[in-house]
Amino acid sequence: MSLNRHLTRGRDLARTAGDHAADMFAPLTLIGRGLRRHAGWAKARWHATPRERRGPTLLLTLAALVGVVLLPHGPVLAVIALVASAAWKGREPKVAPPPVPDPVEVKLPALYAALTPYLASPDDACPLYRPDGDYQDAFAGWAFDSEGRLAALEIGYPAYFTDTEPAARARIEQVVQSKAGRAREYRFDWEHECNRLQVTALSPLPQDVPAQTWVTTPGEIVLGFTDAQTTQRSIPVAQDGGAGHQHPVIWRTGPRSAEPHLLALGTASAGTSTLLRTVALQALAHGDLLVIDGAGTGEHACLVNRPGVHTVETSLHGALAALDWAAQETERRLAALNAARYRGEPAPADATRPLWLLLDHPTELSELAQAEGRPDPQDLLELPLRQGRAARVTVVVAESIEALDRLSPALRSATRARVVLGGHHPQDLHRALGVPLDLVPATQTPPGRGYARIGAQPPARLQVPATVDPLDEEAPARLRDAVIALLPHRDTRIEAAAPPVPAHQPQVSPAAEPRTEAGATRVELGKSR
Repeated sequence: MSLNRHLTRGRDLARTAGDHAADMFAPLTLIGRGLRRHAGWAKARWHATPRERRGPTLLLTLAALVGVVLLPHGPVLAVIALVASAAWKGREPKVAPPPVPDPVEVKLPALYAALTPYLASPDDACPLYRPDGDYQDAFAGWAFDSEGRLAALEIGYPAYFTDTEPAARARIEQVVQSKAGRAREYRFDWEHECNRLQVTALSPLPQDVPAQTWVTTPGEIVLGFTDAQTTQRSIPVAQDGGAGHQHPVIWRTGPRSAEPHLLALGTASAGTSTLLRTVALQALAHGDLLVIDGAGTGEHACLVNRPGVHTVETSLHGALAALDWAAQETERRLAALNAARYRGEPAPADATRPLWLLLDHPTELSELAQAEGRPDPQDLLELPLRQGRAARVTVVVAESIEALDRLSPALRSATRARVVLGGHHPQDLHRALGVPLDLVPATQTPPGRGYARIGAQPPARLQVPATVDPLDEEAPARLRDAVIALLPHRDTRIEAAAPPVPAHQPQVSPAAEPRTEAGATRVELGKSR
């Protein structure tokens, strides 16, 4: 007999045995289902009974049970009655669960009713929106995801709606977001020619991308990652789930850049300092750094004593000295480049190596300087901002969005590359980026989430890589190790101690080591690199 016939005969025997077993235990199954329903009914009645009546009810129940026990053949009759009642109750068909409501029939009528007061007019002879209208008259198409949330929607609106006014559009966008869900971002594409509004729910950006070496050319800085619809370029990245590709937001710097300086705005814990560390790790691969920590929080202490880092200043005195040196270095570089160009010689290496000025919350130092009657540190940035492109000097400023008016006019006009992190009102985003957004932000944004606008390009969503402070013990170890691996050399404060110097190698004299004063570590600024 073949194997297939054995298998077929075995399946038939198993099916027959199962049918006989079901027939044999059908009464027990019936009684068990009835007892379970009786228990459910008793539990529901007990929960429905008020607390002050539960005691008397329990006492009456116990008295009835005692009476049944005292009767002749009472327990046997009670058991027989219970089994008969359970068998009768078990014969009732199983109650089907209530059908899940269709999200289309629940959410779209609610959205239609919410838009009616804003898009209806009593003078319209054939209105799209009316109190007793149907949503299918105004909505041309829609899509919902597997969780029943709105994914896409096409809304029609009457021709007399003022879709060219930002306030009117913002009002409609706010209504749509409130009905579709405030936990997500939505893109609104207004088609003014055909009176149509395309609403698309955007998927969340990746938050688990650690700091790493990006596949870019010199002068390209990866600010973060965005949607696939924003850019066609993708770079390989390493994530927790393994290797993959993400779409980066690239900021191009250097003498041919149209936007040589960057301004990052945000709120507390929004990720502006993280963005500065991301830029610093990429800039150290091909240039030198000068860091001014106006907030004095120690977010950039991991850069102290690193090769290529001229200084990390936290005090007003040190910041003024460092920025004054930066202005003189800009003049020296311009003179060296002009002289080399005049003589027809290659430019010297110390004049072409990029110099990065990273300032974190400089307005706090400006207020301190005003109180002490000293020069404003922002005034010393005027020359690097104006001549930085030719002198290979790049300025990156991170500041609170509330302090935007306290930044100098020269700084605001020279930083045409903008990044805004954190959740803000659309008017604040418009003011910071220079153009209105076609996106509505979510109510809760993770750290490092925001928007970027490079020059005249349209704004793009942005998620900054998780470049944590390696000195922060509360940060995950894998993220700290990723940042440490990108720093130029080992630091005994966050890494293992360096091996001892052999006897045949010369020792470094104390005079050559960096000096530490008032919480700021400084190297010789006058020496060119």
